[in-house]
Amino acid sequence: MFEGVPVWLPSLASVLLWGMLVLFAVSAGFWTYEMWLARSYSPPRVEYGADDVQVRVLTVDAESVVQETVDAIPDELTDVHVIAESPIDIEGASVYVVPDEVDSIATRKGRALEWARQHIPCEREFVLYLDEDTRMEGFDGLPDSDIVQFREYPEYTGSRLTYWAEIVRMGFQVEQRAFPTLAIPLYAWGGGIAVRKSVEDAVTWEFPSLVEDTVFVWKAVVEWGASFDVVDTRFRNQAPPSLTAMIFQRRRWESGTKGQDRLLPPHYWVLYAVRNASWAMSPFAPIVTFLAYRHHTHIAFGTAFRVFSAVFVGFTLVWIAVGLSYYEDTNRWDYLLFVASPFVYALHAMGALVGYLRKPETFETTEKVD
Repeated sequence: MFEGVPVWLPSLASVLLWGMLVLFAVSAGFWTYEMWLARSYSPPRVEYGADDVQVRVLTVDAESVVQETVDAIPDELTDVHVIAESPIDIEGASVYVVPDEVDSIATRKGRALEWARQHIPCEREFVLYLDEDTRMEGFDGLPDSDIVQFREYPEYTGSRLTYWAEIVRMGFQVEQRAFPTLAIPLYAWGGGIAVRKSVEDAVTWEFPSLVEDTVFVWKAVVEWGASFDVVDTRFRNQAPPSLTAMIFQRRRWESGTKGQDRLLPPHYWVLYAVRNASWAMSPFAPIVTFLAYRHHTHIAFGTAFRVFSAVFVGFTLVWIAVGLSYYEDTNRWDYLLFVASPFVYALHAMGALVGYLRKPETFETTEKVD
């Protein structure tokens, strides 16, 4: 024992360290289970084409960014609308401005989505929602599902660290391929998601949430029995341009799902509690690993703790490898992510830790660059 250290301190440290490691282990174990489910999943065949889809782009007032997004929409998608909070001039799309006096319990993006649902005419089968920075790189059609999730492809926007954090996230987020085989998808990406219009009208966006895309999917599946599928088509979007922007973004994601997981069945509460807690505790993962190797003799079942810590480190490297393989345009410097992984993982989860401890008061839009 360390001299001068109270006898109870090593026991308390053991409980805390083992508790954190168990959280990490359960999350990694469930991810492995999802990968086993995903290996047999294939997106269903296409049933609907461009003539069945209306495109809506959501923005506050990022005119130049939105123009690039509209320019990237394939020509066969002709019914294109932009929903903005302020007047902007966009070529190739009809622009609608959400009135300031709209009375809604939904906030910011959800408020705009609900206003658009009520006021923009749509005779198409589906509405395809894009974020202001979503760049479509083709459109192969939609399967006969109520909700169709496209994959995201975050691009470098000036911060190498946030770009690396996105590579890490995409390595973990391959779990999305398993979501159609789960009873309820764990989350959604609203930057590229198609919703059957009749389902949207049944569910509506009239609810308060910081993660309106995920909550909409939960309500659609749980309350209305909507079907959900994931397609392999990728849409490019922007990685956060700064560490501050990334922290605010992750904070909103963490606190948003943590605050509304009661929409899910009870067994999902436990799963989400473990996932949210493990992500929030991830900034301390490098410390846990260091303590495992430095002071394992002072930790209860120290040898086992050391082994399991090494296994968890292995998982973090797997997620990096999967993330790098997901990208087609990485350069050789991006492989330094393996070396910088403890620091990048800590930064990636810092916003989750802040969001876990304190919910943001308002919806903070992630800054976009031209």
